[in-house]
Amino acid sequence: MQAGGILGRLYGDDGMAAILSDRAAIAAMLRAEVALARAQAGLGVIPADAATAISAAADTLDLDPAALAGEVATAGITAQPVIAALKAAAGDAGGFAHYGATSQDIVDTGLALQLAQALDLLAARLSALDDALGRKAADHADLPIPARTRHQIAAPTTLGAKIAVWRGMLDRNRERLDQLRPRVLLVSLHGAAGTEAAFAGHGPALGAAMAGTLGLGQPDGPWHAARDGMAELAGWLSLVSGAAGKMGLDLVQLGQTEIAEVSAGAAGGSSTMPQKANPVAAEALVTLARLNAGDLAGMHQALIHAQERDGIALGLEWNILPAMLERTAAALRIASGLAESLAPQPRRIDATFAADRGRMGAEAAGFLLAETMPRPAALRVVAEALALVRADAAPTLADALARLRPDRDWHGALAPGKLTGAAPEQARAHGTLKSKREDTP
Repeated sequence: MQAGGILGRLYGDDGMAAILSDRAAIAAMLRAEVALARAQAGLGVIPADAATAISAAADTLDLDPAALAGEVATAGITAQPVIAALKAAAGDAGGFAHYGATSQDIVDTGLALQLAQALDLLAARLSALDDALGRKAADHADLPIPARTRHQIAAPTTLGAKIAVWRGMLDRNRERLDQLRPRVLLVSLHGAAGTEAAFAGHGPALGAAMAGTLGLGQPDGPWHAARDGMAELAGWLSLVSGAAGKMGLDLVQLGQTEIAEVSAGAAGGSSTMPQKANPVAAEALVTLARLNAGDLAGMHQALIHAQERDGIALGLEWNILPAMLERTAAALRIASGLAESLAPQPRRIDATFAADRGRMGAEAAGFLLAETMPRPAALRVVAEALALVRADAAPTLADALARLRPDRDWHGALAPGKLTGAAPEQARAHGTLKSKREDTP
């Protein structure tokens, strides 16, 4: 993870790093152990005073993650030294701590607790970014701006419609988050081989009690080696950071020197070229998206577990997933800052339209002509008009068409604001997406 390092503010995130920290992981595992002990006491599996002692011991434990590193390296899993410390701290009741569970039960339940916080943080940031983009889409719903396909000027659109594309991806990702939570935020309590044999028939009741106490769901079977939920989460993280990366790349290109039609964020300077204004934040969004896209393959590799448990595959997940979570948090934080500061540069937009000399109206001209002649003939007229513009025989496409077909007000018909189609409505429609979604039961 990047937080705390020299690149921490660029590619990391302090809020997510705190949720995923080693100390937070230890605290989550201890919560899982206490919930297990209380559930077992409630069913008469262990004495009630033992559960009380285990809970008190967990409250007083202050474990140094660095001091546990050697034991973790030997055990290959973080829970074992934590469990050992809890048993020692609980004194005579220590024998009832972790009763019938396996280390991965505790690691995975603790992970689910951390993920609940992590997803809440990401949901809040998605909402904030959604709000900011919604306002900008509405503000600029009618502002014409050139659309570009395959890096070439295509036809007029509006800045609001461009923003609506970014926002639509975010809104779909909010829906996906609601859908994946029940498949990811699950208690794990299935014992050594996933059979619940050590619980003597109490497994389902214990799992339900733990889930209720911890605010987690209860799975329909062991997920020690079934990591599709974690892979789905990783896919969602890549989708979210990818959506932010799409926004970032658009802003990089819209802000480059030759275009400069939109500005967003504070620019970074060059050590030797004082005229430069580098799009550092927008570039970071693209970097974070590509890092997560690359790591998604690793999380899909972690799906391939051998038999009932595989430390090789788990090791992939333990190393990759926290980094993906932190990058996604960073991407949403950075994207919100860019969205809030996003502003059009009308003079540069007008300059682009002027330099194009109306050629981006060629598609519209063909359809207008086709109203009174066969479409192939209409396209031939447009091609002839474009040739006049290329040869500098006409200042603009409208001028050329006025010469060839003077029966229409071509300058009015091909004004950029007349050629944006449904773009303004698309922008305004996205302004109502959030409210409609939140009103739906």
